[in-house]
Amino acid sequence: MKGMTTSPREARIAVVGAGPAGLACARILRKHGLDVTVYDRDPGPDARNQGGTLDLDTEHGQNALREAGLLDQFFALARPEGQEMRKVGLTGELLGQHLPEPDEMFKPEIDRGLLRNLLLDSLEPGTVRWGKGLASVQDGRRLHFTDGTQEDADLVIGADGAFSRVRAAVSSSAPLYSGISFLEAWFDDVEARHTDLADLVGQGLMASADGSRALFAQRNGGDHIRVYIIQKVELDWISRLGLTIHDTEGIRAHLLGEFAGWGPRMTQMLTDNDGVYVDRPIFALPAPYAWEHSPTLTLIGDAAHVMPPIGVGVNLALHDAHDLALALAGAATVEEALTSYEKIMLERSDEIGASLGRGAEGMLDAD
Repeated sequence: MKGMTTSPREARIAVVGAGPAGLACARILRKHGLDVTVYDRDPGPDARNQGGTLDLDTEHGQNALREAGLLDQFFALARPEGQEMRKVGLTGELLGQHLPEPDEMFKPEIDRGLLRNLLLDSLEPGTVRWGKGLASVQDGRRLHFTDGTQEDADLVIGADGAFSRVRAAVSSSAPLYSGISFLEAWFDDVEARHTDLADLVGQGLMASADGSRALFAQRNGGDHIRVYIIQKVELDWISRLGLTIHDTEGIRAHLLGEFAGWGPRMTQMLTDNDGVYVDRPIFALPAPYAWEHSPTLTLIGDAAHVMPPIGVGVNLALHDAHDLALALAGAATVEEALTSYEKIMLERSDEIGASLGRGAEGMLDAD
C-alpha cells in the first residue's frame, strides 16, 4: 500500500475535525514544513458556541502549544485566576479551597472559543475547509463528504470527536453511555445579575456533591458562569418525565425535587439560569481501547480515547496532536510515524484511563 512507503513530506495529509487537537496537529505539521488540509463539518468558524473553559497543564497542553509556537499568546489570553478551586457543602458553606499563587501557571484556564481562534489564526488561509461533514472513509484514504464530494489523501487523521466517522473505518467500537448525565445551565452578566452565585463560585471551579448528585460550576471569561448538574440517570431521562429539553420550567421543578435537601444558595443554580438547559450525557469507549492498525489512517483526541470530562481530555488530545505531528516530521515514511505514535499514545491513554477510577461517576462522591 502506498502509505507504507510515502514520505510524510510528500504525503497528502488530511485532518478531519477543526477542534483543538486537529488544529494543533495541523499547526505543528505546518511549522515543520508538511502540507495539511483540515476538513470540518461546520459551515464556518463562528457557526456555534464552542463550549466552556479548559485548563491546559504544563505537561500536556502547554507543551503542545510551545511546540506550535503559541505558548506566549496562550498566556496572554489565559486566566491564571481560573485555577482557583472550591469545595462547597450542600448549603453553600466553604469546605475547602485552593487559591493559586500570583505566578502559578500550572494549568490556567482559557475559554474553548479563544483557544480555537488562537489555533485557527496561526494557520494559513485556506488550510481549513468548512462545510465538509464526513460521511465515510473508504479504503483508508478516500474521504466521502455529506455534500457529495470526495477527496483522496495519503494519510487521514481522525480528530472528529467521540462519535468519529474516521474511527468507523478501523473499528466497530462506539462510545457507550456511562450512566452519568451533565445538564448544563448558563448564567450571563454574573457580577451584576447573579452576584450571590458569582461570590459562591469565585474565579475558578466550584464543586458540591452528596453521593447521588452533584453541582459543578465553572467561571468562564466574559462574565459568564456555566453550571453542570450531574446525575446518575437513564439516557432518556427527560423524555421519561414527559418533557423535552425546551421545557425549562418542568425540568426545574423536577430538579428541585431531586435536590430537595440542598440549601437555597445552591438551588439557585437550578432555578436562576438564563435560557434553556443543555443535555450532555457522558459517553466513553470501552477501555483499554485499540483499533486495527492502518498504514494510512490514525486517530487523535476523543476519536482515539473518550475520557470523562474531569480535566484530562483536551490535554491528552493536544499531547496526541504534538506526538503525531513530531513523529511525522521526523520519520522516513508515514507508516513508520504511525507505528511509533500509536504505541506511545495507546500506552499513555490506557494508563491515564486506568488512573481515573470511576471517571465521571466519581464526581458524585461526597468526599
